[in-house]
Amino acid sequence: MESRRTAEILSAVVADSVDVTDLPIGLLRACAHALPVTGVGLALMDDRGPAGTIAATDGRALQLEELQFTLGEGPCVDASRSGRTVLQPDLAVTAPFRWPAFAGGALTAGIRAVFALPLRVGAIRLGILDLYRDSPGALSGAQLTDALSFSDAATLLLLHLQAGSAAIGPPSESLPVLDDRAEVHQATGIVSVHAGVSLADALLLLRARAYTEHRAIGELARDVLDGIVDFRPERDGH
Repeated sequence: MESRRTAEILSAVVADSVDVTDLPIGLLRACAHALPVTGVGLALMDDRGPAGTIAATDGRALQLEELQFTLGEGPCVDASRSGRTVLQPDLAVTAPFRWPAFAGGALTAGIRAVFALPLRVGAIRLGILDLYRDSPGALSGAQLTDALSFSDAATLLLLHLQAGSAAIGPPSESLPVLDDRAEVHQATGIVSVHAGVSLADALLLLRARAYTEHRAIGELARDVLDGIVDFRPERDGH
């Protein structure tokens, strides 16, 4: 995994970082600077899908991650499930057919191209590196090769941050995230009980309602936990 280019990337990021907490955003900024992209996001992934955003270079990159988690669809979801890079150089042409709900939100946000690179160790899902552009356009062969080196660097970085490594810094007790998916998982359990459905179906209900109400799923989850939103049939008007 660790090619010469990957080692160069990690060395430069470590040299430019004040402490271990700066490493993720430092890596993303280096990626955005090296490649013809507008922004970059780094998210944790598990078997259920997106599990938390580690870092994002800008608001639209963060919005890209939140949109895919809320809807449960998009390039990063497909890339993580398949273990294959998903390249979408022109979302306006391809996304409406492949991810109808995601397409509308992404295009409205001004995102015109997405390149999702899965971060894996064997069959184990670690995360996703999402690159986006505000104008259509593909990556050249050389640029894609460089992007893959950044994804290898991101994979190693996640492993080091989770387990600790003398080459990177002291281990962290928990990997810091910009958004906390724990509330969504807790709310999913409540909806499952209230609606009498499986956890998978409960998450679908949350996503459908968030989409219908044009809300972030995290915001809706907090309302469920606070008792403001109730999915019991006799109380839910949806």
